Amino acid sequence: MTAHWEKTMARRYRKVKLLCRKGIPSSLRARCWPLLCGGQIKMERSPGKYQELLEVPGDPQWVETITKDIHRQFPFHEMFLSPEGPGQQGLLQLLKAYTVYRPQEGYCQAQGPVGALLLMHMPPEQAFWCLVQICDDYLPGYYSPQMEALLLDSEIFTALLQRVCPKAFKHLQKHGVGPLLYMPEWFLCLFVRTLPFPTVLRVWDAFLSEGVKVLFRVGLLLVRLALGSSEKLRGCAGLVETLEKLRSIPPQFLQEDIFMAEVHDVPISDRDLERECRIQLAKLCKTQPKFQYKPEQRLSGAKAIFDAQQLEDVQDNKRGEEIHTHTFHIPQIKVDPPPLSPKEHKRASEMQSQKKEQKRKKPDTRGKTFHVLEHPRGRMERKLESEAARSKSSFYLEA
Repeated sequence: MTAHWEKTMARRYRKVKLLCRKGIPSSLRARCWPLLCGGQIKMERSPGKYQELLEVPGDPQWVETITKDIHRQFPFHEMFLSPEGPGQQGLLQLLKAYTVYRPQEGYCQAQGPVGALLLMHMPPEQAFWCLVQICDDYLPGYYSPQMEALLLDSEIFTALLQRVCPKAFKHLQKHGVGPLLYMPEWFLCLFVRTLPFPTVLRVWDAFLSEGVKVLFRVGLLLVRLALGSSEKLRGCAGLVETLEKLRSIPPQFLQEDIFMAEVHDVPISDRDLERECRIQLAKLCKTQPKFQYKPEQRLSGAKAIFDAQQLEDVQDNKRGEEIHTHTFHIPQIKVDPPPLSPKEHKRASEMQSQKKEQKRKKPDTRGKTFHVLEHPRGRMERKLESEAARSKSSFYLEA
């Protein structure tokens, strides 16, 4: 299936989505994740770009901040134990390269665990382009300094929570627990710091296939598991207790197969997200006139990213054909004959004059009628012959 990825995505995406929901085998994630998110195509279109970014020194401020944060990413994983090991050094280079690639965004602490998880499954260059795709296509605006996209999604999350789990919504509203108190760690880190590691991998399989819709489903399910019933709300007397309840969901509810089955049962679709996005965006634009985030930049999953990349290829090919036809012409070489000597020139003129004399001009007879004029003498002879014939015939008649 991965060997013919373009045909698979064009004709059999539903099967791809179902397989991702069941879970990608660990041995295939290094191949499937870059294909799903479009990082593989991005890397093939930019050969040598990652090496160029590594050679750039980068902003010293960002490099210092990244260096301070690296040891916090999976501190007990063997890949990130040593500061001089391939894990920490590779993550440093990856995040520094991203700050060079996107200087207007720089570095966000939540990118650390995301980049670390990618490095666990693939080489640094592939991990870099997958990180670029996550930041640009899946979650645009999440890691920018303003974080306007996260603000919009927090309002969408609250509206969806009111519909999916009204009891938990009322409790959170009662104690003033807004979504920005617990949601940023979930969405920015893609639940890397929240869920057990096997469950995180399953969430990523679905997220890279279906897009941000999966993050909303996972977040809504976590709130429902923590605060979805009266029994669970008994020990939550205030804001602190409620936040602690959200952070301490029993692990038996987070086992990957059980958890992901419930995630896909959460009644949230892409259409629901688009509808709530329009509503909440209109409200934010009224309350915050300087709000500039455009949700159209976000692509809803692997199929949308694949279609966008195919469209880019078509446009690039057309642009290349136009440049080729309008700019590059086949040169035409015109060689003049060498000048004639005086003798050759005289001989050529004589030959031309002879040809003119030999050439007979034909009369122009098109559209003309010719009448043959008869000589008077011939007319008289023919008259005499007719009279003689008449006299002979009369002689025989008289006899």
